[in-house]
Amino acid sequence: MSASEFFKKFDLTLVLATISLITLGVFAIFSATSSSEFSDQFYERHMIFGIAGVVMMLVISYLPPKHLEKVSSVLYVLSLLLLVSVLIFGKKISGQRSWFSFGGFGIQPAEFAKVATVMIVAFFLSKDSEGRNSKLGLKDTLVIAGLVLLPVALIALQPDTGTNLVFLSILIPVFLWAGMPAFFIVALIAPVIVAISAFLSDIVGNYLLYVVLAITAIGIFLFKEKQYLKIGVIVLCLIAGFGSDYVYDHLETYQQKRIMSVFDPTSDPRGSGYNVIQSKVAIGSGGLFGKGYMQGTQTQLNFIPAQWTDFIFCMVGEEFGFIGSVVLIILYLVIVIKLINNGYNARSRFLSLACIGFASVFLFHLFINIGMTVGILPVIGIPLPLLSYGVSSLLSFTIMLGIGMNAYRNRNIVF
Repeated sequence: MSASEFFKKFDLTLVLATISLITLGVFAIFSATSSSEFSDQFYERHMIFGIAGVVMMLVISYLPPKHLEKVSSVLYVLSLLLLVSVLIFGKKISGQRSWFSFGGFGIQPAEFAKVATVMIVAFFLSKDSEGRNSKLGLKDTLVIAGLVLLPVALIALQPDTGTNLVFLSILIPVFLWAGMPAFFIVALIAPVIVAISAFLSDIVGNYLLYVVLAITAIGIFLFKEKQYLKIGVIVLCLIAGFGSDYVYDHLETYQQKRIMSVFDPTSDPRGSGYNVIQSKVAIGSGGLFGKGYMQGTQTQLNFIPAQWTDFIFCMVGEEFGFIGSVVLIILYLVIVIKLINNGYNARSRFLSLACIGFASVFLFHLFINIGMTVGILPVIGIPLPLLSYGVSSLLSFTIMLGIGMNAYRNRNIVF
């Protein structure tokens, strides 16, 4: 194979964006942990496993797509077994039993379950299906929802709300890509919107819930679907709206405080609001160009807990400023756009759906992580892909990108 033929099948843009983010992660973790006695462990591990992840990414890109399809069921079952095992044998950290501890390493099965779940959903949708525009029936929808909700239920027992939200974020983009009718998409989204409006009604006034319910009901009845389906969705919306208070009352106390701290961080400045306040101070003090590498006062004085994991964006904002933050976000958007583009051009329906699922995972992580660091979303413990410290997260994202590269490499082959 000539060099020109090699690069035609090699997704150089995706590789360079990945390597850039991992490299930035090494420097960011070094700065965020420079005052820690365990500093070397964090950035060195990120570098070593980052290299291993890129190698694994390249290897996966050359695997036959049919092999990836066949192994998806095995990986899914294995991920479920690991999720069950971690509930029994896992190490409890911060009230969550999410980790296997091996010496100085921690392995989080839920991170790899994200990959396996996207793959099994893509496999199921690609089986006995022709064309991207084929319609998705109610039976298929329920089966796929079950495939996603099974790991969600196991992760809820840990409990890990943030990771569960990632799994749920997979459903709608993949359903849309698979050709699900718009009515079913609305049926999935509407109860969530109503539930959020019900919570906001406690702050801005009860009228908000009633307005949203009225608009939702009118919109649903405009669809040309069977009456019982439309009534069923409206009933779900009513349950979501009036049951939100009940759900909120049964959340853990720390989860309630995190939600309330989004609207008023000063209500608990030394508790649930502390991270958000310090994070906003760090990012705001960075200005346009930042304070300079390893010159951030908030970062170097360790004002922000978990600043090398979930809050690593604060370090970027403080030391590299607005410009550095924008460059970082652009790199992520390059990856998301490439995954969507690779999915669009893939001749394999399995690879096409997998790419869309992985793109939604990346985009959800990006939106939630940055949203919580700037104080517009609750702190739910979601890492920034490839940048935050975490072996399981790093390897799972490089696996996703390897499959994305596989789609690019095989884009001219019909399966």
